[in-house]
Amino acid sequence: MGALARVEMALLAQRGHLFPWVPVVLACGIGLYFGLTFEPGLATLPYLGAGMLFLIVPTLLWRSGFAVLLWVPVLFGVGFALAMVRAHLHDNPVLGWRYYGPVEGRVIGIDRSASGAPRVLLDTVGLAKVAPERTPARVRIALHGAGGATPEAGARVMITAHLSPPGGPVEPGGFDFQRHAWFLKLGAVGYSRTPLLIVTPARRGQILLRARMELSRRVQAGLPGEAGAFAAAIMTGDRSGIAPATLQALRTTNLAHLLAISGLHMGLLTGFVFAAVRLLLNLWPALGLRLPVKKLAALLALGVGAGYLALSGGNVATERAFVMVAVALFAVVADRRVISLRSVALAATLVLLLWPEALLGPGFQMSFAATTALVAVFRWLREAEIGLGPAWAKPLLATAISSAVAGLATAPIAAAHFNQFAHFGLIANLASVPLMGLLVMPAALFAALLMPFGFEAPALWLAGCGLDWILGVAHRVAALEGVRGAVPSPDWPVLPMMAMGFVILVLWRGRARFVGLMPVAVAVVIWLKTERPEVLIADNGGLVGVLDSRGRALSRPRGGGFIAANWLENDGDPVSQSDAAARWPGAGETWTIHHVTGKRALEGLDCSKGEIVVTNQSLADAQRAQLPCLVYDARFLRREGALALHRTETDAVKVVSARAVTGERLWNRRRAGQEQDQ
Repeated sequence: MGALARVEMALLAQRGHLFPWVPVVLACGIGLYFGLTFEPGLATLPYLGAGMLFLIVPTLLWRSGFAVLLWVPVLFGVGFALAMVRAHLHDNPVLGWRYYGPVEGRVIGIDRSASGAPRVLLDTVGLAKVAPERTPARVRIALHGAGGATPEAGARVMITAHLSPPGGPVEPGGFDFQRHAWFLKLGAVGYSRTPLLIVTPARRGQILLRARMELSRRVQAGLPGEAGAFAAAIMTGDRSGIAPATLQALRTTNLAHLLAISGLHMGLLTGFVFAAVRLLLNLWPALGLRLPVKKLAALLALGVGAGYLALSGGNVATERAFVMVAVALFAVVADRRVISLRSVALAATLVLLLWPEALLGPGFQMSFAATTALVAVFRWLREAEIGLGPAWAKPLLATAISSAVAGLATAPIAAAHFNQFAHFGLIANLASVPLMGLLVMPAALFAALLMPFGFEAPALWLAGCGLDWILGVAHRVAALEGVRGAVPSPDWPVLPMMAMGFVILVLWRGRARFVGLMPVAVAVVIWLKTERPEVLIADNGGLVGVLDSRGRALSRPRGGGFIAANWLENDGDPVSQSDAAARWPGAGETWTIHHVTGKRALEGLDCSKGEIVVTNQSLADAQRAQLPCLVYDARFLRREGALALHRTETDAVKVVSARAVTGERLWNRRRAGQEQDQ
């Protein structure tokens, strides 16, 4: 048998197991679109469509085992086209300059910033002396001012604020907030130190948002303290009451996923409703023997899940969780296997079709990595006929296995995105997740049902008991020595290679699946050999970081705190900005860098050849030409973004800019008036 014949036989052997590859190929096409350094024009869509149609016809007529391979470019093109169309559908004005003045808009979201300040999201925005066609569709403002009105969902408000365009990556290859904001239709972010004024109280519209905030208020009034804030977060998505210290403890112990309304909460809630309704209907023989109880319970659970989605704010993570649960419940109605790789693949396909940009987020990656790993492991246990012991021990062992498998599957993704891993995360999850499912979520559901009648207090008290336990676990585990490990950010190929190796290992049938171990091993080696930039320069010239044997030395102990924290986290160096700034004197063995801030300091600038000057001021071309040193000023940095500098073997300086890495895309394209201040 020839080589081609063996390949064809291998492909034919996969018949019946190929559907789970559909979202994988879609994801590759989506990833290519977001990885480009230029924006392909919409004129490419007809050519893509024609090419896909040209390939589809042979797949339907060709009877060879190789015909299935023609679906790969078709699905790849579909993913690419979907991402492009989705990006163009979000084409809204983005502020192109720094703005200070009155801002008017309708409140459509209330939360807290990383510093704990209240933050409002506004739409139908009005800015002084800014034409409507240049006004962002949405702006987000952190409220640092004392006093003023309490913002209410749906109210039209006015405030004097500082606004600026969404910022680019804090370093080349870093998280692209501009792209993230683009898909949120967020055209400007800023802050205010003045009171917020109510122009028009909330009367009509934003019914769901107002219901959410009222439910959050009732929950926190009936259950004071951190437990009430936690309950409001899991019931309505409102995290504004969570203290920063508590949030940090949850993150350190790998329990922060209990706050987000995602697959766990949606699954626990709908699973409880499904089981409870099925049990209650079966207790009445006249109904249990005549009605399709299982299907009715699934449909009712689906309705409850839809209501939970509406009340929780409908963010992408919750919408994704609802899609996954809906696929499972419809499988019950259709008498198909609920938990299978096909159902996971169908949910992933639907999510990618609806929200292609979700592929880039840690939520999507971690959710489907954990779900796929769990399905694969429990399928293997079932096929290998490995028991879980006596009946009383099965739930405990299943919970332990689930937590361990999900933790291992998501650990590389969490480490890559958040630069940390929780050494005692498994212990914290084993002590918390079962209580969330058995007590907290059922009690929260009963509290929501009883709230219109004013009888929610007992249910809230029960939920509070469980949440107090979970918070206690988080704080106690977070206080243990060595609870948190830090890792540097990997180079960009690491996660895609790990993901591809993982899917080959899980989806391919036969011994050839172990080929998937190779890309995983290569990815680990690349990660271990990752070299961080020797010098990092912020895109506003306000901060410089130089890496030496002690770690990264920062040029300032205060200011640019968000940038500093990201640099240090990406280095895997969890120290404070002030500690990193203490390393600055004498930082760098091969670098002579002067960080000059302010106009007066710039006037007396004196430098020599071979030195580097970074300033947050703009220099005239004539002034720059007269200096013998290499100068990176504010105007250059606004154009090129954050910089990373490396020394080559020939002692030359290699400069990589954020703009060179991201390219000119829809979400970061230069706009007229970008250098203007108002």
